[in-house]
Amino acid sequence: MNVDRAVFAFAGTMVLLSLALAWLASPYWLFLAAFAGLNMMQAALTGFCPAAIVFAKLGLKAGAAFPCQTADR
Repeated sequence: MNVDRAVFAFAGTMVLLSLALAWLASPYWLFLAAFAGLNMMQAALTGFCPAAIVFAKLGLKAGAAFPCQTADR
């Protein structure tokens, strides 16, 4: 698995978790889905993603979407 796939999997997990918690507990959990969506939008526009930096530091290899975010940063 590379950084790109890990970021997409993490974002998808957060959205699905948010939807489940909104259905089971409180609609305020939808703010987590909104945050995940906004983070994906800004990552697409700027190329900066904090999760990509964390995954790179954990040893995942760089991918096409986040090639310059390595463990050095």
